[in-house]
Formats: sequence, C-alpha cells, structure tokens
Amino acid sequence: MQKRDRYPALGRAAFAVTGEWHGPEKEAVAAELLAARRREPWPEGLLTWSVFVDADGEKVRDYAQWSVEPTLPDLTIAGAESHDRAVYRLHRGTTPGPVEPGAVVFIRADTTDAGRARTWIDAVFAALAGGTDLPPGGLGAFFHISTDGSRVLNYAEWESPEAHRRALAATQGESVSLGPLWDRVHTMPGVRPVSVTRYLLHASLGT
Repeated sequence: MQKRDRYPALGRAAFAVTGEWHGPEKEAVAAELLAARRREPWPEGLLTWSVFVDADGEKVRDYAQWSVEPTLPDLTIAGAESHDRAVYRLHRGTTPGPVEPGAVVFIRADTTDAGRARTWIDAVFAALAGGTDLPPGGLGAFFHISTDGSRVLNYAEWESPEAHRRALAATQGESVSLGPLWDRVHTMPGVRPVSVTRYLLHASLGT
C-alpha cells in the first residue's frame, strides 16, 4: 500500500465503510488510525482507506472504498470512541471534475428504508439540476445508502471549508441553495438529518 496526500477518487468503488471517531485530540486519533491500518495486512477488495480530520472541531472520520461488499470491521483505538459506523453502497454521484478537492463535507441522514433513501437522493439531484444560483466552490456529490437502507451518506467535495461555510451563510445556514425543489428535499417525510461536518484529508492509503 502507498500513503498519499491526495483525496481519494470517488465513483470507482461499489461499497464504502465509514465511521466517526471522537477523542481528546484529532490529529493523534488520525495518526493512530493510520498506524493501525498499516500494521494489518491489506485486505483483498480494499481499494483506498482515508482518514479525515474535522475542519471545525475534534471529530475524525475514516472512509474505505471497497470493490466487494465487506463485513463491518471491529476497529478499536485507545482513547477514542467510534460512532455511526456502517457499510454503504454507492448509489449515485456526479462525474469527477478536473479540480482537486480541498475539503469533504460528510452529510448524514437517517431514512425509513432504502426506497425512501433513493427518492430523497433523486430529489437532491433534481434540485441541483434545477438550481440557477448554486454557490461557487462545490465540486462533486456522491450519495451512499447503507446496506440495511436506514442511512444516507453524501460525500460532498468542495474547494475548501470556507467555500462551504460561505454557501450556507448565504442561505442563513439552511442549504446550499433555496427554492421549491430544495424545500422538497428538506421537508420529505421519512428522512431525518443527522449531521453536516466539514473535513480535511489527513492521509489516504491505497494499492
């Protein structure tokens, strides 16, 4: 495996495993996660494994791309707790562009079932396609549905954390844009927003 300082390329892996980590010091937690992964043999089917640190707080998130459906690994790191870990299937994403992202915004929502998750994701893409005032700085969006259908994860690429902050500030923190199509996204029954967190890449491993 090789250590890279580039954000992973999305869209080429069918599955992903990801979760949040909470600890006293994010850089120490990220470094220990990276070291723990490098101590173990590289599993067949694992394409990339990346660690991100919170741009605004002390969270850490790991994100692994798999070509085959993996089992949910039981990871433990001394002094840190893991939350919101799940196996996801990549459902729908944008075409990767030429600009290297400078931040990733992980957007999490709970859904009543996989059908509702797909309907909500389609509504987001309809709002993006119908928007005429989308803010600058957004690069890509890759939506995942957990294998049990209960969660949605959007891996949203941005030029920088500041670009995403400006986008939310322009709409009083409600969304990257406004209008009837976005109202449908935010009021759809069976979808409960969980978190929106801006991250910077700590390191990425890949074969």
